[in-house]
Amino acid sequence: MNHVHRSFVAAATAAALVLLGGCGSGGDDATSGGGSASSGTKLAVVATTPEVADFVRTIGGGDVAVTQIIKPNVDPHDYEPTPADIKAIGEAKLVVKNGVGLEEWLDQTIESAGFKGTVVDSSQGVKLREGGHEEEEGHAEEAEAEHAGEEHDPHIWHNPQNAKIMVTNIEKALATADAAHAAAFGKNLTDYAAKLDKLDADNEAAFAKIPADQRKLVTNHDAFGYYVERYKLEFVGSVIPSLDTSAELSAKQLTDLVAKIKATGTKAIFTESSLPPKSAEAIAKQAGVKVVGGEDALYGDSLGAPGTPQGTYLGAEEHNTRVIASGLAG
Repeated sequence: MNHVHRSFVAAATAAALVLLGGCGSGGDDATSGGGSASSGTKLAVVATTPEVADFVRTIGGGDVAVTQIIKPNVDPHDYEPTPADIKAIGEAKLVVKNGVGLEEWLDQTIESAGFKGTVVDSSQGVKLREGGHEEEEGHAEEAEAEHAGEEHDPHIWHNPQNAKIMVTNIEKALATADAAHAAAFGKNLTDYAAKLDKLDADNEAAFAKIPADQRKLVTNHDAFGYYVERYKLEFVGSVIPSLDTSAELSAKQLTDLVAKIKATGTKAIFTESSLPPKSAEAIAKQAGVKVVGGEDALYGDSLGAPGTPQGTYLGAEEHNTRVIASGLAG
């Protein structure tokens, strides 16, 4: 995030605080499927992304009131907090984030909200990757790398084994904050971890049916690095040449990507639900390959609409594997 953008966020946050005196609870606006942060005697938790919010709801069950900040199909990389977000954070006991720099806007928002609770970084203990290469485990190295200007891939949830680490971190935080319901949280974690293991095994089985030389992936942006590594796919390239969504292909990069698609025999470009498909469609036309999009668009940064199968982490990941495996099989 550049300095101009940071200044804008700070100014917007300050303005929002002035407005808070005249705001309602903001519960309906800020919540997706979990009640407002201040509802009843339930543990009030704010979760930043759709994936993290789904994890908190799953582990917390009926004992936790979850306010989800980022709605489905909203780009998390460049989010602008609302007055309702700030109010919800100020009233919460826990704020759960994805981490790995995905929520650049969060620290300023927490400070503005006067939040006194615990911030839970669900990525703690995940082995991070940078530029397609695995990085050291843990976050002491991550902090040093961030100071050195390096960037790690924040899309950690696309490996179900990383998701297991994330929900374990979340369960520990919930049990610490609400010891009376720790046993329920622990049981929910055990049940969900088994579902994550099944998802992982099903994904591996789906790609095992596809010859190794056909497992070539081109996506809208570089969101599937952990997935590619886990299931031994070949990442050919992305329409947006970046871990976030702000970059654009130069003319040379576009030409190179088209050439690489042709040279590798890649069969399709997969679009993503939270990004416009036009650039992908133009590149696919030049390369002579199909575009996979519409209802088959991948969930790269987001989940589907609440109440749909893809509105959960498990459903979205099952959808991704079904679409990718089908597209690669041709």
